[in-house]
Amino acid sequence: METGSKGILSEIMTRTEYEFSVKRKDDRGNVRYSRYMVPKDRISTVLEGLIYITENLDQTLSVRYSCRMEICGSCGMEINGKPKMACSTIASKLGTDKIRIEPLKHYDVVKDLVVDIDPFFEKYREGLPYIIRDDDGNYASELKQTPEEFKEYEKYSMCIKCGLCLDACPIVGTDPDYIGPAAMAGVLRYNLDSRDQGSKYRLEIINGEEGTSRCHFVGECSEACPKGVDPSFAIQLLRSQGLKHEIGKIFRRE
Repeated sequence: METGSKGILSEIMTRTEYEFSVKRKDDRGNVRYSRYMVPKDRISTVLEGLIYITENLDQTLSVRYSCRMEICGSCGMEINGKPKMACSTIASKLGTDKIRIEPLKHYDVVKDLVVDIDPFFEKYREGLPYIIRDDDGNYASELKQTPEEFKEYEKYSMCIKCGLCLDACPIVGTDPDYIGPAAMAGVLRYNLDSRDQGSKYRLEIINGEEGTSRCHFVGECSEACPKGVDPSFAIQLLRSQGLKHEIGKIFRRE
């Protein structure tokens, strides 16, 4: 009989089914875990496992998804205690045949794994995530930008609005008014855009009590981000921008 890690790995490899334990919440607010056995040869990703459940085992299970290729940001959830995209989480790489699925925390649950994402987008809009110009807007041609200028903000434009960073952020869990890492990464994306002239407006917003000063630089948001946006570092850069903005206001008053 094999023992130790090799024995456990061998046992996992020989089993033919995954055990999905899904946290569910009904219309009355009652919470329970439903257990499903999913054939390994029928799925590759965790999302495929959930789709298998809804199509073959339990049509009452509610799951949100769309693109199935980590672009739309719809299928964020907690998988074995970590915020992940179900569509890009390979079941066999989890190292266990027991997969626990829960809705993202820090969000209100609509039903089962579907959470209310509206507050996330409300916070994101607070950061004015669009190009702002101080001119009259009448242009003879497009606002040109060099590849080097694009590279300045490219990383921060990769956000797919999945909301995993808010699940991972301990500040969001204690302060629901905190604007959050996704919105502030969006602020930096436009502040670094050579075509934009609106950084002074955004910095006034994120320099407030619920902005950059609330971040404790834990870094969990960057760890959770599936696209490598690194919102934690973005917030640190915004702190520097915000300080320069406040110092500039003092001199402008003089």
